[in-house]
Amino acid sequence: MVDNKQQWKAWLYLAPALLLLLVFTVWPIVNTLRMAFLEGYNGHQELVGVTFNVGISNFLRVLTAPSFKYALENTLVLCVITVPLSTLLALLIAVGLNSIKPLQKTLQTIFFLPYVTNSIAIGMVFNAMFNILGLSPNGMDADSWGIINNILMAFGADPINWVNPGATHEANIAVLVVYIVWNALPFKILVLLGGLQGINKQYYEAARVDGTPKWRVFGRITVPLLSPMLAYVIITGFIGGFKEYSSVIGIYGDPLPAELNTMVGLVYSSLKSNLQGQASAAALILFVIILAVTMFNDHVIKKYVHY
Repeated sequence: MVDNKQQWKAWLYLAPALLLLLVFTVWPIVNTLRMAFLEGYNGHQELVGVTFNVGISNFLRVLTAPSFKYALENTLVLCVITVPLSTLLALLIAVGLNSIKPLQKTLQTIFFLPYVTNSIAIGMVFNAMFNILGLSPNGMDADSWGIINNILMAFGADPINWVNPGATHEANIAVLVVYIVWNALPFKILVLLGGLQGINKQYYEAARVDGTPKWRVFGRITVPLLSPMLAYVIITGFIGGFKEYSSVIGIYGDPLPAELNTMVGLVYSSLKSNLQGQASAAALILFVIILAVTMFNDHVIKKYVHY
């Protein structure tokens, strides 16, 4: 405890950090709440003295807009597919890395590289991999089918229009799923690998003495003891999935077609249209959705977490 006579020194040292938090964190949150409930709010109009009525019309416009339906559906689909898939793959890779002794540090570094790479740059690389150059109007010929289609054609499959105009919604979502899963793996592998290395080796030694099969060791020892880390990566995965935007921009460019927009993209598109009130309302709606999903996940996961 700090002596009461010396507390002013503690507050003095904390003042710069507190000031920055107030200016760049607390005030933006408060201002977002204010703008969301000012009907038809526009920052430029406010500067010239225009006043706005308090109401919920911004929320109604967002919820009834056709773009909201596309954005919510896309975000939900991406979360439901990518979070379980990336978590499962990360768990299997982490278990494999933990059992490998030679070159373990080198392999960890290789798997972690995507995490420190710019997401827009990665999106452009994925676009180049899936893109078709010089596609003919009949869709039968192209100057270049792209790396992915060349691999498919080498195995006798037909090329697929992944990202070009005219591509199906399913093909677009498939590309996004591959990108998001690949981009989410490094962080999850790092967390799960750290958890694996913290498990007491006596459990595995006892299982080995009893002759327990590896699949049972994985299901009865590894997964239960790793459950706190799994809960963490699942919850943060859903939070990150609902905030997905840069990956879509990296692959498909800006502006996005309405059928590929996400919830965060909906906020940005409202800002670009100078509709700050609707953007704030969309941000609050996204916050409520993330909070509800997080609370649900936390409630369900607690039943299976062993500390």
